[in-house]
Amino acid sequence: MKTRSYPQAKQVDQVDDYHGRKVRDPYRWLEDPDSPETRKWIDQENEITSGFLKQIKTREAIEERLTDLWNYEKCSVPFSEGGRLFYFKNTGLQNQDVLFVRDGEAEKERILLDPNKLSEDGTVALSSIDVSQDGKLLAYGISRSGSDWQEWFVRNIETGEDLKDHIQWVKFSSASFTRDGKGFFYSAYDKPDEKTQLQKTNYFQKLYFHKIGDEQASDTLVYERKDQKEWGFSGSVSEDGDYLVIHVWKGTEPKNRIFYKSLKEPESPVVELLSKADAEYSYIGNQGTTFWFRT
Repeated sequence: MKTRSYPQAKQVDQVDDYHGRKVRDPYRWLEDPDSPETRKWIDQENEITSGFLKQIKTREAIEERLTDLWNYEKCSVPFSEGGRLFYFKNTGLQNQDVLFVRDGEAEKERILLDPNKLSEDGTVALSSIDVSQDGKLLAYGISRSGSDWQEWFVRNIETGEDLKDHIQWVKFSSASFTRDGKGFFYSAYDKPDEKTQLQKTNYFQKLYFHKIGDEQASDTLVYERKDQKEWGFSGSVSEDGDYLVIHVWKGTEPKNRIFYKSLKEPESPVVELLSKADAEYSYIGNQGTTFWFRT
């Protein structure tokens, strides 16, 4: 095994003052992923890693065995909306599972969305989906090159064609259709600066409602908290369609708050049902005004 010579990571004279306390940050320059210096350092690190891995004599045998073990058909548990069945399936070695639909239990399956065809180089991934309760529309989010940023689109399930809807600057969010299928809720951030969108911390997430067919600029702001820059919001419509249940989270803490809003009264305020983040609460369902949560 050859001795490895690691690239030199220079240290800079960067000192930050946090409330009177001096904190050194000598590797601040590495936080810019697009600078020539950072790219050169990463290339050198990758070269060392590749050189080490290539020396492993059993590497090909391990790869062949793992490929053989993984090469079998896989299928997710189906779910039903509007009389249609939806499920993901993988023939064995596909990079991403393919979304299938059956127009009825006795009908033949057909491909609704194949994420493997979203890009030629395979760098576009399907991040999340939601289907309207009438089974007519699919909202799906994609991410590019492993980014947390998502773009959302809407597909006509009958024709397989995308509508003009296009939602951007979504992160850490799913979509949830209203019961009538006229739109969905999602969470997004303000459009970031182009140079820092991949490295800057995002604050002040907002919860929106998107009406099918509208431009994103026309979407309705449902909830925001200007006094809580780190809070994030995940809205889900209750099974009866009467309420918007809002999971309020902060960072990676395994605790959250639960707020809700009545959808029967559009002008109704958001109510803080569980205002303390003292546990992890997951909405299960409701019967009228009685809600069940898993903690």
